[in-house]
Amino acid sequence: MHEFGIAEAILTAVENRAEGRPVRLARVRASAMLRITEPVINQAFSMVAEGSPAEGARVELIVIPVSLTCRSCGHTAVSHDPFAVCPKCGGTDIDTEGGDDLVLESIQMAEAAHVPGHSRGDRGNPVGQA
Repeated sequence: MHEFGIAEAILTAVENRAEGRPVRLARVRASAMLRITEPVINQAFSMVAEGSPAEGARVELIVIPVSLTCRSCGHTAVSHDPFAVCPKCGGTDIDTEGGDDLVLESIQMAEAAHVPGHSRGDRGNPVGQA
């Protein structure tokens, strides 16, 4: 299951941002090309987060659609399904664009704590980068 690798990357980013403080929620933006769903990523995250400050935390997943271009009729559309057919002609010869973005948008702490120089409102760090 590729979800465990994604969950581990999310956990690393969450731990870097939380700096040891307990976490309640991680909001993650992911491209539809990653083919993950919120229930499955939460199950994987709960397993990899055991014993960490994120144990018991929930992942809120925001799926970013991919752009589709039909090679048969030229129609363009967006979809949350990277394996979609053309909505205009039903063609299956589709180019997709949207990448494999995975971004930790924010975390919500379990306790209201403030560490000087750090904000709970940090946003937009790519997962896998400190």
